[in-house]
Amino acid sequence: MMWQDITQTLDDRIAHWPEDTPFSYARTVTKAESGSVNIGKIETSTHIGTHIDAPFHFDDGGATVEALDINRYIGGATVIEVGGGEAITLEDIEPYRIEGTTLLLKTKRRTERTVFPDSIPVLEKRAVEYMASCGIKLFGIDVTSVDAIDSKTLDIHHLLYERDIMILENAVLDEVEPGYYDFVALPLKLQGADGSPVRAALRYRGGFGDE
Repeated sequence: MMWQDITQTLDDRIAHWPEDTPFSYARTVTKAESGSVNIGKIETSTHIGTHIDAPFHFDDGGATVEALDINRYIGGATVIEVGGGEAITLEDIEPYRIEGTTLLLKTKRRTERTVFPDSIPVLEKRAVEYMASCGIKLFGIDVTSVDAIDSKTLDIHHLLYERDIMILENAVLDEVEPGYYDFVALPLKLQGADGSPVRAALRYRGGFGDE
């Protein structure tokens, strides 16, 4: 079974948080100029596209990216499709048997990379507690945050951290069927950073009906 890329493509059209640095790539040296190679540079927010949040993002005492255990971002994953309402509830995820230490929630059928959303569905606290009881260590979602867009307290970020669950945002799950997968989404080893873009991928292992 082939691996399926679930990463947003980074280009100058990708949406970013209004206060963040937009993504840009520029070729600063051409092969014609150097005689041997093309060389580029990028400028971006650490929370662009498909990315992970380090605890330092929302907690001054939290770990930065280079200190994160890469084993959190490799392993078995369960993908669940939930409704597109304002909240993601315990009742949305409890009917499914969760395998692995990663849970990915698919909330929409199409990812729009170029438009920043006005609102997104948000996890209820009971759902977080249930995930923790299932041994989840990484929670991922196909929207830009685990809290409401206008949240200043970031209650769900903090609750996930308190329950020892790391965060992945903006996964591309449009073509992903619910079920069980092998998973990888490694952050760059950025010293002192609050987050990092990742290259995320899934490999299908079986559906809920195969149990």
